[in-house]
Amino acid sequence: MNNYDYLVVGAGLFGAVFAHEAAKKGKKIKVIEKRDHIAGNIYTKEVEGIQVHEYGAHIFHTSEKEIWDYVNQFAEFNRYTNTPVANYKGEIYNLPFNMNTFNKLWGVVTPAEAEAKIAEQRAVLGGKTPESLEEQAISLVGTDIYEKLIKSYTEKQWEKSCTELPAFIICLLPVRSTYDNNYFNDTFQGIPIGGYTQIVEKMLDHDNIDVETNVDFFANKEDYLATYPKIVFTGMIDEFFDYQLGELEYRSLRFETEVLDMENYQGNAVVNYTDSEIPFTRIIEHKHFEFGTQPKTIITREYSKTWKRGDEPYYPVNNDRNNKLYTAYKRLAEQQENVIFGGRLGHYRYYDMHQVIGAALQCVRSEVE
Repeated sequence: MNNYDYLVVGAGLFGAVFAHEAAKKGKKIKVIEKRDHIAGNIYTKEVEGIQVHEYGAHIFHTSEKEIWDYVNQFAEFNRYTNTPVANYKGEIYNLPFNMNTFNKLWGVVTPAEAEAKIAEQRAVLGGKTPESLEEQAISLVGTDIYEKLIKSYTEKQWEKSCTELPAFIICLLPVRSTYDNNYFNDTFQGIPIGGYTQIVEKMLDHDNIDVETNVDFFANKEDYLATYPKIVFTGMIDEFFDYQLGELEYRSLRFETEVLDMENYQGNAVVNYTDSEIPFTRIIEHKHFEFGTQPKTIITREYSKTWKRGDEPYYPVNNDRNNKLYTAYKRLAEQQENVIFGGRLGHYRYYDMHQVIGAALQCVRSEVE
């Protein structure tokens, strides 16, 4: 037997918050991580003086002051505001869809003119309730924006036709009748100065926490289950149960990163490529997250792909089929008395960072005396 109270599987945000809070309450924690670094998908590393978001763009945003104050214990945040732009065959449009977008596209100046244009284009639906993503998008923003800025981008993201994708995927799409390019509506927003990795490092820097990287939980699963009184598992819930009820679906990503011998490649941290000819979904220029002035720049092209075993799962596909299957796995999980499932993969839920922290804090409050 060992003298640990908990084994935490995965050194991402959920696992780190749980370990940190439990350690503060006197619990002994062992954290294992299959990658060669901590911090999960929020991992950043410094290259050429630039913090590179290794697994895609991460912008912290929340309206919950408790969560904002919590994360600010571990890093100082800058004033970065998420203002992505879309590149459609060399034409640049502001995102999210707002009066700047409508003015560039149609020459309209007032919100009433923009709404009239959208209403005119929406008429092609004949008043029917949207059933597909295509119909939902047209009902929200009309046919022009759908064709230029949504259709091909979304089909690259999901590798499916917009006529086959469910309407709910796009229901929360921000559409504004103001000249406001801020993607999020949250009260608090920013990026940690010096990157995200430091946050998890500080969380795990406690005498009661031991961390080991390059460790595969599944190589010794039965042994771990037998020797640890409690396990917090933040990996894929279907993999934990050997896919015995079938595979859940996930989306994966592929990244191509390069250092460029120039100061400024695209003038914005995130540019979405919304036509079908360009195979990647977006380019991230990392220095702009921290208003960098370094002599070089680093860009990452992001490609979306369907997850298959052996790939990194990035986010769940929460359609009816998968949600039903997850519910069945959740019933199995509830029978595991000494295992707690958490995080994006353990809860099979599309969490933003603030939601992961909130879920982990709630979990540790109900679990640890």
